[in-house]
Amino acid sequence: MPACSNVTKKNRLANSSSPYLKQHADNPVEWYEWNDEAIASAKKENKPLLISIGYASCHWCHVMEKESFMDTAVARLMNENFICIKVDREERPDIDNIYMNACRLITGGDGGWPLNAFALPNGKPFFAGTYYSKSRWLSLLKEISKAYKEKKELVIKQADALTKGIADEEFSFNKFDSAAIVINNQAYQNLVDSVYIKIDTVNGGIKGSPKFPMPAVTEFLLQNYYFTGNKKALDAASITLNKMALGGIYDHLDGGFARYATDNEWRIPHFEKMLYDNAQLISLYAHAYQVTQNNFYKTIITETISFIERNLASPYSGYYSSLNANTEDGEGEFYAWKESDFKKITGAENLLTEYFNVTKVGNWKKSNNILFASYTPQEFAILKSQTPGQFISFLNNSKKALLEERNKRNKPAIDTKILTAWNAMMIKAYADAYLATDTEDYLAKAMMIAKFLEKNILGNDGSLKRNFKDGKTSINSFLDDYAWTASAFLKLYSVSFDINWITLARQITDHAIKNFYSKDAGLFYYTASNESNLVVRKMEIDDNAIPSSNSIMAGVLYSLGVIYDDSSYNNISRRMLTSVMAQVNLFPAYHAQWCSLAGLFSQGTYEVVVMGKDAIAKNKELQKKYLPDCVIMGETDKENLPLLENKLPANKTFIYVCTNRVCKRPVEDVSLALNQIK
Repeated sequence: MPACSNVTKKNRLANSSSPYLKQHADNPVEWYEWNDEAIASAKKENKPLLISIGYASCHWCHVMEKESFMDTAVARLMNENFICIKVDREERPDIDNIYMNACRLITGGDGGWPLNAFALPNGKPFFAGTYYSKSRWLSLLKEISKAYKEKKELVIKQADALTKGIADEEFSFNKFDSAAIVINNQAYQNLVDSVYIKIDTVNGGIKGSPKFPMPAVTEFLLQNYYFTGNKKALDAASITLNKMALGGIYDHLDGGFARYATDNEWRIPHFEKMLYDNAQLISLYAHAYQVTQNNFYKTIITETISFIERNLASPYSGYYSSLNANTEDGEGEFYAWKESDFKKITGAENLLTEYFNVTKVGNWKKSNNILFASYTPQEFAILKSQTPGQFISFLNNSKKALLEERNKRNKPAIDTKILTAWNAMMIKAYADAYLATDTEDYLAKAMMIAKFLEKNILGNDGSLKRNFKDGKTSINSFLDDYAWTASAFLKLYSVSFDINWITLARQITDHAIKNFYSKDAGLFYYTASNESNLVVRKMEIDDNAIPSSNSIMAGVLYSLGVIYDDSSYNNISRRMLTSVMAQVNLFPAYHAQWCSLAGLFSQGTYEVVVMGKDAIAKNKELQKKYLPDCVIMGETDKENLPLLENKLPANKTFIYVCTNRVCKRPVEDVSLALNQIK
């Protein structure tokens, strides 16, 4: 097919499963999706691939679209010289991972979105960068096209070297004898000390800016406090939790957290709101509430869940992916307030302008204000000699009125695709919130999502699909989908004692072992062995805003080994941890989920079995407490797991607290069982 410069020709994105790709369907760029057709066209026409990667709630992705991809002159240059591929990084993180690694190798570590990569027709990258202004983009397109045509041997050499660099990263962490690694109390304490050094003890989170919620880091601090009584760890966790919930990164009117803060005090957010952040943060605040009984955390749990239910619930029983940062009025404008508009709603003379740091000159841009607080409502009321109950009542009424007014504005668009891993996180969020707050509806919602995944996403062989849109799936799952879904089903079993969920968790995990696990590396690839159209198979190791799929899977295997009394699962889990331990020791704050797993291996776990007619009620009472070292099993009338055998009493309910399958004297009282655990 000859090169086509007809910029009015319709591109191929109109029928995509991704709302983000559909947004580009009217571009004059002749976009392909990532598929065999695109690769075949590049090879046939001898054109390099131009791979542009973004996501629906990405501000700079939309800027680059408006400036460049909607421009007919730019599109003509792209169409004549490249096979152009648009990728939704949330649907295809496997593709994003490869080309983001290329970008970081080229730039010395920098990366971001939009991600724009140039590759040979076979997919090997030879250049990559992020956002480009129109003039820089035009210049780059001309340079790349000229180099490909006139210096092709050098381009191929660069692509081969870059691809080798990406592939070599997989095993840079595994060049030692993992069997010699010892995970003991001292090794665990060293991890704690190293993470603590990275904590901002004034503002919370990791030192510096921008600040991302890193739930795995704060979870690790809570775990350490539980194991050791380390007050510094609890204080660091509490500062992070308080500052995030008071900052502008939290939506004080509608609930829910933005993706990150651009400053080091959590005040000015980058405004997109993601399901994965909010799901993990619900679990985190639920655990913190169990530890501290701080009612402020309970408020954050309920408000964040309400935000998700109002904005991201789908009619299919799954949850949508995100809210955009942009509206027609501009990035973040939906959330900002002029002082005069704020006072029209709340009253000219009241304490709320001070409470939310609203001023005439503004605390953001163009005399606008982002709402953030310096004190909890209780603290502020006392500071102002107010009755806390009265101030909180006034605050809540005012927030309701402000939200009603704000909802008259142009609202951020919703990315309506449903992703498996992120919905699995919501199962865990609801289950954790149920245990912390005793809200029965939360457990019902967790069950609802799990049944949705079982019906629509799970195959008979334990395989999963990645996405769900308009009643259909279209992409095979990646390791994070398997890890998070198995983890969610394990959680649901521990709350409900419904054997179906533990059976499915095992089936899903066994499928992942068969199709993703590398015995040589002792770790799982991100893509299955039958996914052949990528130039490199990657392994996801680092724990960032979302913990890595390998660290979550290692935790799943640890729990399955205990529940099924099967050392083969435990052995894989231990091998995974020891394989990455050198990397974990170097950068523990960015491997915090691994650090928590090291905590279980070094401190040990309890097998807790609740058996008898009141097993569900006693389990619920037991799990009001934060118990990160307990693998909890039980039944009302059956002995359907190895560790449940010979433990079912007649007309009673016993709690067995065991270590390495050796059980203490069974007790009927939950408080006695908790004493045995401690």
